[in-house]
Amino acid sequence: MEPIEINAGSWYLRALRADERVDDRPALRDGGIEDPGYVTARTQQWATEEHYSWAVCEPTTGELLAEVGLSPEGTLSGWARPGQDTALTAATAAVRGFAQGALGLAVTER
Repeated sequence: MEPIEINAGSWYLRALRADERVDDRPALRDGGIEDPGYVTARTQQWATEEHYSWAVCEPTTGELLAEVGLSPEGTLSGWARPGQDTALTAATAAVRGFAQGALGLAVTER
């Protein structure tokens, strides 16, 4: 599956990126994720439908504030940078709606 962008009100959700235009790795480090291959792994997981993940971003800057993940079985998880719990809450609700409506999954939270 190709990554799906989701509008979550004050935030937008997109695939994680580490390219010449956007690099989420510094923000991921703020969230405790130090693995330099993390973005590549998440991209591959979309392609193999092993796991879906979204960078929760501030719309004017594109800065990653949180990450929401969804397993193909419907398990929803996420984390937020310090002070960004509101963004995580809104994004989690948006991904839950996508999972239930578009994918027909019964969602549980981890």
